[in-house]
Amino acid sequence: MSTIRLLTAASGKAGEQTLPLDELASELEGVQSGWLDIMQPGDAEKGFLLETMGFHPLAVEDCFADPVDRAEHYEDHRFVVLRARDADSELDTEYLLAFLTDSLLVTVRHTALPAMDRFRERYRSHRRMRRLQRGPEFLLYELLDAVADDWLHVMDGYSQRLDDLEDRVFDQAMKYPELLEELHEMKQDLREMSKSITPLQGTVARLLRPDEEFISEPNYLYFRDLADVIHGLVNRIENYSTGVSSTRDAYLSQVSMRLGESNARLTEVLTTLTIIATIMLPLTLIAGIFGMNTDQLPLAQGNGFWLILALMGAFAGSMLYYFWRRGWLGRQA
Repeated sequence: MSTIRLLTAASGKAGEQTLPLDELASELEGVQSGWLDIMQPGDAEKGFLLETMGFHPLAVEDCFADPVDRAEHYEDHRFVVLRARDADSELDTEYLLAFLTDSLLVTVRHTALPAMDRFRERYRSHRRMRRLQRGPEFLLYELLDAVADDWLHVMDGYSQRLDDLEDRVFDQAMKYPELLEELHEMKQDLREMSKSITPLQGTVARLLRPDEEFISEPNYLYFRDLADVIHGLVNRIENYSTGVSSTRDAYLSQVSMRLGESNARLTEVLTTLTIIATIMLPLTLIAGIFGMNTDQLPLAQGNGFWLILALMGAFAGSMLYYFWRRGWLGRQA
């Protein structure tokens, strides 16, 4: 079910009304400056936008489809499409569509948006009359600035979060098994924010183009200041994304170094065991031959036992010398 709210300047005060659709046309008569918010529009609201308000059919169709971020200047009204943060999720975005006439700012959306709450609080503040006197064009600036401020609020914690992740990477005293996953999640978060903020930057840049004649001279400075704010947001996202990538590369490099050191130690152990096993093979063969139960073997009488031990020692010494010469045992000078 749709919800329609109308905020106007009434008797010097900002009055807010929740209206049924059949009373809306009469309430709009004589409004010089106001904001009409339509949430979850249906076919009846679509007909109202087309017939009563006289908005362009292509713009109205975008309110019921998946549009692209853009700004259009029609004959008697202007149209802006942007994405704002969804109230149900920290980073998911939903489309927010705004129509601008000489006397009214009309917003169309399909869900609750935190930026709209911020905009409503601004509209109802003690400075509301000054804003209303500047007309709906200034209200559009306030709306876009509320969307930018909402993203700025979300990004405030990411700098500290990135610093914490960097400290964990270089903390040798403890292990953080989920560190790589946290870095990947932060990278995804920044990518999601970029999907909304980067198109918003392009939309505001188009609003400021002189050939579009979208913004009047009295409000031009405000929109230029908004462009600077959004440019700062884009730069922050890029810097944070670069920082996350650098931190992830440093973490993977440390993991590779530790794995290489572990492999080197394992190789050294295996080399030692292999040398011992290789030396024992001929000694085992000698001991097996001379250990046979017969008197016909050479060295079986007299001092044969000591001679056999000497033979085994000679084999072992010659093999150790060979391994050493080949560099397999210790380091060759």
